Amino acid sequence: MGRLTTHILDTANGVPAANVAIRLYALDNERVLKSSVSSNQDGRAQAPLLEGDAMQAGTYELEFDIGTYFRSQGIETGQPAFLDTVVIRFSIAADQHYHIPLLVSPWSYSTYRGS
Repeated sequence: MGRLTTHILDTANGVPAANVAIRLYALDNERVLKSSVSSNQDGRAQAPLLEGDAMQAGTYELEFDIGTYFRSQGIETGQPAFLDTVVIRFSIAADQHYHIPLLVSPWSYSTYRGS
């Protein structure tokens, strides 16, 4: 069976982004919260966001509360924050491993399908 994992790197400071709130939603006829966690000191969710029978093919959204994270680091990007909640929409198959890293600064972000 597959699994879904994530990882957040603060590229402005060159460190993993700890204590970032992360939410995973499944998108079907409605938006359903599947998981809500905070990143650990390594910038990772402690466990896969989906695995086993919970790993279903479909379209999902990951939300990362990046504005809160940067404010906690003493970094202000204006009012309102330039980046507040970063949302990544993606689709998956049930039988593969998907790792979705978020590389983020107060002014930009990027992602890719990792391994």
